[in-house]
Amino acid sequence: MVYHSSFKDEDCSKQACGCPILPLRSHIRGPAPQANAGQIDIIDEAINFFRANVLFRKFEVKSAADKLLIYLTLYINMALKRIEACKIEAEGIKVIISLGLEKFPIPGEPGFPLGGLFSPPQSKKEADLFRTYLKQVREETSGRLMGRVYRPNGTPNKWWLAFAKKKFMNIMLPF
Repeated sequence: MVYHSSFKDEDCSKQACGCPILPLRSHIRGPAPQANAGQIDIIDEAINFFRANVLFRKFEVKSAADKLLIYLTLYINMALKRIEACKIEAEGIKVIISLGLEKFPIPGEPGFPLGGLFSPPQSKKEADLFRTYLKQVREETSGRLMGRVYRPNGTPNKWWLAFAKKKFMNIMLPF
């Protein structure tokens, strides 16, 4: 059984490209509202559910937050693929920072892997909002993921990196 997001459609008031702009516990500037300190956000859910969800080939979308969960699962998979070759944490940090700075496609642009899941933006403002939200989410996810992928002594955690070889929904983000 696949794990779905606990966020419901009524939890978010703002959307861009059919994706909810959910609150985040983040120090990174962006359009996401600030979540409460003890509250679990979509990034926590994506990281916590990743190892179970990545094993599934099908994912039934039950809420708009599930779309973001799918995107984050694919992003975590791509990040693990890049980190896989790094033997020490310092190398992994460099790789993950460069991944966060890369330009990535949004719905309606060539190369976006989830075209049927997200609708293309209706205006330039919506496209900018979606791109900046995804950038914020990707950067925050990368930062939190590093704490799981590397142990306190700086060595890779094989129980996380083993999942870099898996394909979620038979899709692999280009890396």
